[in-house]
Amino acid sequence: MRTMQRCAWARTELSIAYHDKEWGVPLHDDRALFEFLVLEGAQAGLSWETILKKRDNFRVAFDNFDPRMVAKYDRRRVDTLLANPGIIRNRLKVSAAVQNARAFLAVQKEFGSFDAYIWRFVGGRPKRNAWRTLKQIPARSAESDAISKDLSRRGFTFVGPTICYAFMQAVGMVNDHTVTCFRYGEIG
Repeated sequence: MRTMQRCAWARTELSIAYHDKEWGVPLHDDRALFEFLVLEGAQAGLSWETILKKRDNFRVAFDNFDPRMVAKYDRRRVDTLLANPGIIRNRLKVSAAVQNARAFLAVQKEFGSFDAYIWRFVGGRPKRNAWRTLKQIPARSAESDAISKDLSRRGFTFVGPTICYAFMQAVGMVNDHTVTCFRYGEIG
């Protein structure tokens, strides 16, 4: 019996489930795209495992990542979030989530959806790479640089090129599963 090969970073129960079911799957739902935008910003300087452990708490704390709700958060609500041990309690990151919700709504208004806006950076189709090892996978790309620059211009924060590349990987804009991983061919 042959064991399934996965990307080397998927080692824990949480990361294996995330890898096998979500990571790299093309995502076109605006609420879920906003969730990943917030979580990738919250992850900056931390491990993704930390975010996965707190993800359900984030969903409750941030009204299931409804950007309309998050955009209305005031200073008192931000202070409440900063007292919540179930999320990443960093004032800059929490404030960025609120600011990004407002900018997200403006993008939706301009383009009809955030999905229509963000996927145009890859021509509407996932970019398929063919990495053999994790060491080959870049931390950023020309596309993530362009996304970062455009999001920043539109008022988003915590959207540097590395965060944008991780976002692209998570939402399937790029297939960065290693070629030996069983998900590489499944996602296509």
